[in-house]
Amino acid sequence: MKLNELVKSPETKNIKRVGRGQGSGLGKTAGRGENGQKSRSGASIKPWFEGGQTPLYRRIPKRGFNNKRFRTEFAVINLSDLNRFEDGTEVTPELLIETGIIKKPLCGIKVLANGKLEKKVNVKAHRFSSKAVTKIEEVGGTTEVI
Repeated sequence: MKLNELVKSPETKNIKRVGRGQGSGLGKTAGRGENGQKSRSGASIKPWFEGGQTPLYRRIPKRGFNNKRFRTEFAVINLSDLNRFEDGTEVTPELLIETGIIKKPLCGIKVLANGKLEKKVNVKAHRFSSKAVTKIEEVGGTTEVI
């Protein structure tokens, strides 16, 4: 391949060349209008800027207490998730993370009673729902709060 055989790539697009000649239609103000903040070079206005008016997030009242930062959030598993283990297995948080049932332990692990448990397993977790405890013990397994 030689330099004279190079062909322009089809996906390139002509750039907007402002203030050039008569045919471009983008002379003088270059399509920005006459005056104002948006006509200046380097002007970028944030989408939430309201032209100096007190912004909405400062106008609306802030009320009440939000416990989001201080809440305890548990990683939740269901009884149906425990069917993948064999009879007599001791299910611990480390085993659940290792098998990929839980990604992060968060503040602990809570076992809920959704689904049907068919295997006899010994479960160690931080919290249990009352129905989950009864269902695990009906099958012959045990529960232990860590």
